[in-house]
Amino acid sequence: MKREVTLEEYVKNLVESKKKTLWSALREVYEKSRSGELKLRDPEPPKTLVEYAFRLEYSLWFWTVVALAVLTLVVIYTTSILPQLLVLRYFLGTLYVLYLPGYVLVEALYPEERELKPLERVALSVGLSLAVVPLIGLVLNYTPWGIRLEPVTFSLALYTLGVSLIALKRKYSVFKSTSIVYSNLKRT
Repeated sequence: MKREVTLEEYVKNLVESKKKTLWSALREVYEKSRSGELKLRDPEPPKTLVEYAFRLEYSLWFWTVVALAVLTLVVIYTTSILPQLLVLRYFLGTLYVLYLPGYVLVEALYPEERELKPLERVALSVGLSLAVVPLIGLVLNYTPWGIRLEPVTFSLALYTLGVSLIALKRKYSVFKSTSIVYSNLKRT
């Protein structure tokens, strides 16, 4: 049986045997892993959805979305007290309305990283945001709350966080189906 090599050993071997710089060796590893020629496996993969959510190497995108949504809400409601935050409010508001709703939908629809290139993800995120946000506004128009700042911001937050939880679950399902779960063998 062939012994698996750690990433550190593999890179060290590339640097020593092929006389490459560390940067070019890391670049080669990245390109090989992106093309599927090299399979990188986590030695201790998460076993539950909660563990998956709290491991940043798997769910950093999720916590970034949550932080941006919460930060946007905080900045929106504190600009009346601190008008110096108005520029930050415009910037975060633009991200909040034109990018995040579409981004979480793209993450939910295409949970595998290799399904779309990064530029395609950005373009789809903006396009889907331009489709989803008016639909949320249309639904709000027929509710007793109407289209005002509070209902729009909170319904966008609810949508963004809800769909990001769905995306997290889908990404975990894909991870679970593609990773090989090794049973814990007793070492003697």
